[in-house]
Amino acid sequence: MEVREIKIRVDAESAEIYESAIFADRQKLDALLSLRLKEFARKRRPLEAIMSDISRKAQARGLTPEILSNLLSE
Repeated sequence: MEVREIKIRVDAESAEIYESAIFADRQKLDALLSLRLKEFARKRRPLEAIMSDISRKAQARGLTPEILSNLLSE
């Protein structure tokens, strides 16, 4: 696995905790942050994908383009 160093902004207390931790604990914190970032990325979905899902569900429940047009024109 390739490892890259990044800069992140944290509050002063968090920075002090990280900087004063022993090397093994810093490695654990690095691994934990990597996991959280990956989890964050997996949960993010583009707006277009969300709208497509909503459209499919609406059509599955019987919403037709005609019904939608009528609803929007009211």
